[in-house]
Amino acid sequence: MSVPGRAAATVPPPRVLTVAGSDSGGGAGIQADLKTMLALGVHGMSVVTAVTAQNSLGVQGAWDLPVEAVRAQYRSVVDDIGVQAVKTGMLSSAAIVTAVAELLAGTEAPVVVDPVGISKHGDALLAPSALDAVRTALLPTATVATPNLDEVAALTGVRVAGEDDLRRAAEAVLALGPRWALIKGGHLPGDAVDLLTDGTEEHWLRAPRLDNRHTHGTGCTLASAIAAGLASGADVVTAVRAAKDYVTGAVRHGFALGGGIGPVDHGWRTR
Repeated sequence: MSVPGRAAATVPPPRVLTVAGSDSGGGAGIQADLKTMLALGVHGMSVVTAVTAQNSLGVQGAWDLPVEAVRAQYRSVVDDIGVQAVKTGMLSSAAIVTAVAELLAGTEAPVVVDPVGISKHGDALLAPSALDAVRTALLPTATVATPNLDEVAALTGVRVAGEDDLRRAAEAVLALGPRWALIKGGHLPGDAVDLLTDGTEEHWLRAPRLDNRHTHGTGCTLASAIAAGLASGADVVTAVRAAKDYVTGAVRHGFALGGGIGPVDHGWRTR
Protein backbone atom coordinates (compact mmCIF):
# COMPACT_ATOMS: atom_id res chain seq x y z
CA MET A 1 0.00 0.00 0.00
CA SER A 2 1.38 3.42 -0.94
CA VAL A 3 1.92 6.05 1.73
CA PRO A 4 0.26 9.46 1.07
CA GLY A 5 2.83 12.11 0.22
CA ARG A 6 5.62 9.63 -0.49
CA ALA A 7 6.81 9.13 -4.07
CA ALA A 8 6.64 5.58 -5.36
CA ALA A 9 9.97 3.81 -5.60
CA THR A 10 11.36 3.80 -9.12
CA VAL A 11 13.49 1.14 -10.76
CA PRO A 12 17.04 2.44 -11.25
CA PRO A 13 18.37 2.62 -14.80
CA PRO A 14 21.21 0.36 -15.96
CA ARG A 15 24.52 1.32 -14.37
CA VAL A 16 27.71 1.94 -16.35
CA LEU A 17 31.12 2.66 -14.87
CA THR A 18 33.76 4.64 -16.73
CA VAL A 19 37.39 4.25 -15.70
CA ALA A 20 39.21 7.13 -17.39
CA GLY A 21 40.88 10.50 -17.10
CA SER A 22 39.28 13.88 -16.49
CA ASP A 23 39.12 16.42 -19.33
CA SER A 24 38.83 19.86 -17.79
CA GLY A 25 37.43 21.23 -21.06
CA GLY A 26 34.48 18.86 -20.84
CA GLY A 27 34.72 17.43 -24.35
CA ALA A 28 36.34 14.04 -23.77
CA GLY A 29 37.30 11.72 -20.93
CA ILE A 30 35.13 11.21 -17.86
CA GLN A 31 33.03 14.25 -18.72
CA ALA A 32 32.16 13.01 -22.22
CA ASP A 33 31.47 9.53 -20.87
CA LEU A 34 28.97 10.72 -18.27
CA LYS A 35 27.21 13.03 -20.74
CA THR A 36 26.87 10.15 -23.20
CA MET A 37 25.50 7.83 -20.55
CA LEU A 38 22.91 10.37 -19.45
CA ALA A 39 21.87 10.98 -23.05
CA LEU A 40 21.39 7.24 -23.59
CA GLY A 41 19.37 6.59 -20.47
CA VAL A 42 21.84 4.84 -18.18
CA HIS A 43 23.30 5.86 -14.83
CA GLY A 44 26.95 6.82 -15.22
CA MET A 45 29.55 6.35 -12.48
CA SER A 46 33.26 7.10 -12.57
CA VAL A 47 36.71 6.06 -11.50
CA VAL A 48 39.11 8.93 -12.19
CA THR A 49 42.57 7.70 -13.21
CA ALA A 50 44.21 11.00 -14.09
CA VAL A 51 43.53 14.72 -14.11
CA THR A 52 44.37 16.77 -17.18
CA ALA A 53 44.58 20.50 -17.79
CA GLN A 54 42.98 20.49 -21.22
CA ASN A 55 41.12 22.84 -23.55
CA SER A 56 40.29 23.20 -27.23
CA LEU A 57 43.97 23.78 -28.06
CA GLY A 58 45.46 20.72 -26.39
CA VAL A 59 46.65 19.18 -23.13
CA GLN A 60 48.71 21.52 -20.99
CA GLY A 61 49.36 19.04 -18.20
CA ALA A 62 48.42 15.58 -16.88
CA TRP A 63 48.73 14.03 -13.43
CA ASP A 64 48.08 10.37 -12.60
CA LEU A 65 46.15 9.46 -9.48
CA PRO A 66 47.79 6.95 -7.12
CA VAL A 67 46.98 3.34 -7.96
CA GLU A 68 45.42 2.87 -4.52
CA ALA A 69 43.00 5.75 -5.26
CA VAL A 70 41.96 4.09 -8.52
CA ARG A 71 41.40 0.75 -6.76
CA ALA A 72 39.46 2.37 -3.92
CA GLN A 73 37.11 4.23 -6.30
CA TYR A 74 36.44 1.06 -8.28
CA ARG A 75 35.74 -1.12 -5.25
CA SER A 76 33.58 1.59 -3.68
CA VAL A 77 31.27 1.67 -6.68
CA VAL A 78 31.23 -1.97 -7.74
CA ASP A 79 30.89 -3.49 -4.26
CA ASP A 80 27.96 -1.31 -3.24
CA ILE A 81 26.14 -0.12 -6.37
CA GLY A 82 27.12 -2.75 -8.92
CA VAL A 83 27.58 -2.35 -12.66
CA GLN A 84 26.02 -3.67 -15.86
CA ALA A 85 28.96 -2.55 -18.02
CA VAL A 86 32.39 -0.95 -17.65
CA LYS A 87 34.18 1.34 -20.10
CA THR A 88 37.88 2.17 -19.88
CA GLY A 89 39.63 5.16 -21.39
CA MET A 90 42.82 6.97 -20.38
CA LEU A 91 44.80 4.72 -18.02
CA SER A 92 48.15 6.46 -18.64
CA SER A 93 50.65 4.24 -16.74
CA ALA A 94 51.58 0.56 -16.65
CA ALA A 95 50.73 0.41 -12.95
CA ILE A 96 47.23 1.80 -13.50
CA VAL A 97 46.63 -0.43 -16.55
CA THR A 98 47.63 -3.53 -14.57
CA ALA A 99 45.53 -2.60 -11.55
CA VAL A 100 42.44 -1.88 -13.67
CA ALA A 101 42.87 -5.12 -15.61
CA GLU A 102 42.95 -7.06 -12.34
CA LEU A 103 39.77 -5.32 -11.18
CA LEU A 104 38.00 -5.98 -14.48
CA ALA A 105 38.94 -9.66 -14.43
CA GLY A 106 36.97 -10.03 -11.20
CA THR A 107 33.88 -8.15 -12.41
CA GLU A 108 30.95 -9.96 -14.03
CA ALA A 109 29.99 -7.34 -16.60
CA PRO A 110 30.81 -6.60 -20.25
CA VAL A 111 33.85 -4.38 -20.73
CA VAL A 112 34.50 -1.86 -23.50
CA VAL A 113 38.18 -0.98 -23.78
CA ASP A 114 39.10 2.23 -25.59
CA PRO A 115 42.92 1.94 -25.60
CA VAL A 116 43.52 5.67 -25.50
CA GLY A 117 47.02 6.55 -26.64
CA ILE A 118 46.95 10.16 -27.79
CA SER A 119 44.50 13.05 -27.62
CA LYS A 120 42.71 14.63 -30.59
CA HIS A 121 45.47 17.26 -30.55
CA GLY A 122 48.31 14.72 -30.66
CA ASP A 123 49.22 14.81 -26.96
CA ALA A 124 50.42 11.52 -25.44
CA LEU A 125 47.98 10.08 -22.87
CA LEU A 126 49.60 6.66 -22.42
CA ALA A 127 53.19 6.05 -21.36
CA PRO A 128 55.12 3.91 -23.88
CA SER A 129 55.99 1.58 -21.01
CA ALA A 130 52.27 0.84 -20.54
CA LEU A 131 51.76 -0.64 -24.01
CA ASP A 132 52.77 -4.15 -22.95
CA ALA A 133 50.31 -4.06 -20.05
CA VAL A 134 47.53 -2.99 -22.43
CA ARG A 135 48.39 -5.87 -24.75
CA THR A 136 48.82 -8.61 -22.18
CA ALA A 137 46.55 -7.61 -19.29
CA LEU A 138 43.87 -5.12 -20.39
CA LEU A 139 42.77 -6.25 -23.85
CA PRO A 140 42.09 -9.86 -22.76
CA THR A 141 39.40 -8.50 -20.39
CA ALA A 142 37.56 -6.69 -23.20
CA THR A 143 34.19 -7.66 -24.58
CA VAL A 144 34.80 -5.01 -27.25
CA ALA A 145 38.05 -3.15 -27.99
CA THR A 146 37.71 0.11 -29.93
CA PRO A 147 41.14 1.24 -31.19
CA ASN A 148 41.61 3.91 -33.82
CA LEU A 149 44.24 3.44 -36.51
CA ASP A 150 47.06 5.09 -34.55
CA GLU A 151 46.30 2.87 -31.57
CA VAL A 152 46.22 -0.23 -33.80
CA ALA A 153 49.67 0.67 -35.09
CA ALA A 154 51.07 1.25 -31.59
CA LEU A 155 49.62 -1.99 -30.21
CA THR A 156 50.17 -4.36 -33.13
CA GLY A 157 52.52 -2.74 -35.64
CA VAL A 158 49.84 -3.01 -38.34
CA ARG A 159 49.51 0.20 -40.33
CA VAL A 160 46.25 0.81 -42.15
CA ALA A 161 46.56 2.71 -45.41
CA GLY A 162 43.13 1.92 -46.78
CA GLU A 163 39.88 0.10 -46.16
CA ASP A 164 41.36 -3.19 -47.37
CA ASP A 165 43.77 -3.17 -44.40
CA LEU A 166 41.04 -3.02 -41.75
CA ARG A 167 40.54 -6.80 -41.71
CA ARG A 168 44.26 -7.37 -41.12
CA ALA A 169 44.20 -4.80 -38.32
CA ALA A 170 41.22 -6.50 -36.69
CA GLU A 171 42.93 -9.89 -36.80
CA ALA A 172 45.99 -8.43 -35.07
CA VAL A 173 43.89 -6.83 -32.34
CA LEU A 174 41.79 -9.97 -31.78
CA ALA A 175 45.02 -11.93 -31.33
CA LEU A 176 45.58 -9.87 -28.17
CA GLY A 177 42.46 -11.30 -26.54
CA PRO A 178 39.31 -9.18 -26.82
CA ARG A 179 36.12 -11.00 -27.85
CA TRP A 180 35.27 -8.36 -30.45
CA ALA A 181 37.37 -5.70 -32.19
CA LEU A 182 35.92 -2.48 -33.57
CA ILE A 183 38.56 -0.95 -35.81
CA LYS A 184 37.70 2.71 -36.31
CA GLY A 185 38.58 3.90 -39.79
CA GLY A 186 37.59 7.50 -39.29
CA HIS A 187 41.08 8.74 -40.25
CA LEU A 188 40.82 7.19 -43.71
CA PRO A 189 39.61 9.23 -46.71
CA GLY A 190 36.04 8.81 -47.91
CA ASP A 191 33.16 7.58 -45.77
CA ALA A 192 33.73 7.01 -42.06
CA VAL A 193 33.94 3.21 -42.12
CA ASP A 194 34.53 0.92 -39.14
CA LEU A 195 34.94 -2.85 -39.04
CA LEU A 196 33.39 -4.84 -36.17
CA THR A 197 34.37 -8.50 -35.99
CA ASP A 198 34.86 -11.38 -33.59
CA GLY A 199 36.98 -13.27 -36.11
CA THR A 200 34.00 -15.22 -37.40
CA GLU A 201 31.43 -12.65 -38.45
CA GLU A 202 32.09 -9.20 -39.87
CA HIS A 203 30.00 -6.05 -39.76
CA TRP A 204 30.98 -3.00 -41.79
CA LEU A 205 29.60 0.25 -40.42
CA ARG A 206 29.51 3.25 -42.71
CA ALA A 207 28.54 6.86 -42.23
CA PRO A 208 29.02 9.88 -44.48
CA ARG A 209 32.09 12.01 -43.94
CA LEU A 210 30.90 15.16 -42.17
CA ASP A 211 32.43 18.55 -42.85
CA ASN A 212 32.91 19.54 -39.21
CA ARG A 213 36.29 19.91 -37.51
CA HIS A 214 34.78 19.94 -34.03
CA THR A 215 35.19 16.26 -33.18
CA HIS A 216 36.88 16.32 -29.77
CA GLY A 217 35.71 13.36 -27.67
CA THR A 218 34.57 11.12 -30.53
CA GLY A 219 36.37 7.99 -29.31
CA CYS A 220 35.33 8.36 -25.68
CA THR A 221 31.75 9.00 -26.73
CA LEU A 222 31.60 5.96 -29.00
CA ALA A 223 32.99 3.57 -26.39
CA SER A 224 30.64 4.93 -23.72
CA ALA A 225 27.66 4.61 -26.06
CA ILE A 226 28.57 0.97 -26.71
CA ALA A 227 28.82 0.33 -22.97
CA ALA A 228 25.43 1.98 -22.45
CA GLY A 229 23.90 -0.33 -25.04
CA LEU A 230 25.45 -3.43 -23.52
CA ALA A 231 24.28 -2.42 -20.04
CA SER A 232 20.77 -2.00 -21.40
CA GLY A 233 20.74 -5.59 -22.67
CA ALA A 234 21.70 -5.17 -26.32
CA ASP A 235 24.01 -7.67 -27.99
CA VAL A 236 27.39 -6.41 -29.22
CA VAL A 237 26.39 -5.83 -32.85
CA THR A 238 23.21 -3.97 -31.91
CA ALA A 239 25.02 -1.88 -29.29
CA VAL A 240 27.80 -0.91 -31.70
CA ARG A 241 25.40 0.03 -34.51
CA ALA A 242 23.33 2.21 -32.18
CA ALA A 243 26.50 3.82 -30.81
CA LYS A 244 27.73 4.59 -34.33
CA ASP A 245 24.42 6.30 -35.13
CA TYR A 246 24.57 8.34 -31.93
CA VAL A 247 28.17 9.44 -32.51
CA THR A 248 27.49 10.36 -36.12
CA GLY A 249 24.78 12.72 -34.93
CA ALA A 250 27.04 14.09 -32.21
CA VAL A 251 29.78 14.83 -34.75
CA ARG A 252 27.27 16.43 -37.12
CA HIS A 253 26.28 18.84 -34.34
CA GLY A 254 29.78 19.40 -32.92
CA PHE A 255 30.33 23.04 -32.02
CA ALA A 256 33.15 25.54 -31.63
CA LEU A 257 34.59 26.26 -28.19
CA GLY A 258 37.71 28.29 -27.55
CA GLY A 259 40.28 28.76 -30.27
CA GLY A 260 40.83 25.17 -31.36
CA ILE A 261 38.90 21.94 -31.87
CA GLY A 262 35.48 21.95 -30.22
CA PRO A 263 33.59 18.94 -28.86
CA VAL A 264 30.93 16.73 -30.35
CA ASP A 265 27.45 17.51 -29.05
CA HIS A 266 26.42 14.81 -26.59
CA GLY A 267 22.97 16.31 -26.19
CA TRP A 268 22.17 16.69 -29.88
CA ARG A 269 19.03 14.56 -29.72
CA THR A 270 17.34 16.87 -27.22
CA ARG A 271 18.38 20.29 -28.55
